[in-house]
Amino acid sequence: MSPYAHDDRVMVSPPYMAGAGDRIADVLGPLIHLFGWKHEHDAATGHTTVDSPDGSLFVDFAPLHPLGKWLTVAHHEPYWEAVFSRQAPLEAVAAVTQALPQVLGDARHADRIPITDMPLDQLAELNDWSAEDNVLTSPDLYCRLQHTPGQEIAWQVEHVYFEGAPLATFTQDTPECLVRNFFSHLTAPMAVERVFADIPLSTRHGHSALITPVRGAAVNPQVHHALAQLDRPGRPGQRR
Repeated sequence: MSPYAHDDRVMVSPPYMAGAGDRIADVLGPLIHLFGWKHEHDAATGHTTVDSPDGSLFVDFAPLHPLGKWLTVAHHEPYWEAVFSRQAPLEAVAAVTQALPQVLGDARHADRIPITDMPLDQLAELNDWSAEDNVLTSPDLYCRLQHTPGQEIAWQVEHVYFEGAPLATFTQDTPECLVRNFFSHLTAPMAVERVFADIPLSTRHGHSALITPVRGAAVNPQVHHALAQLDRPGRPGQRR
């Protein structure tokens, strides 16, 4: 039986096991409030669209999408598209959307919205992911990023529990800085906060993720989680 109630807030690591979470405001809010992008919102369905001032780029959030394609970023001339599923951590998705104005040349708030220049293979090595034949794989073997240069979908992030819907796909003309930003947050050792009921069932009932409480922690919840990680024994399939 779980020690957590459905509405308990918890810390979860690694991020790719935590599900999307509820921080959609971090994904769309900065574009609207910091950069003045136009938006339309359907209160009945939650469907929200955000358009860049020059009309070249738009973000479409469709929480009721039948195929689970929760959020789409699309650019015109050249055309490229990034698609995120409802299981993609919103912290990693926000790292993409918040960087979009810089991609279009708007450097306002660049000091607050970093874009990583570290190559994907270095990000992987930094966070103990393996690299082989254009595939970067997480230490627990549950998540991977596959790079297929020359194909329409040039980068695809997959999770073994969600084979029907990749966490993210990026077409070949997508600026690689956006892929790097997504990957850096997906692989980061920092725990993410979730409502327990929002965590995927496969994570709640498995042993591949670490879950610690927010309320009642003797120290800062992030510190409490990090200390619990130190005490955690190795798992089968995880490199030591």
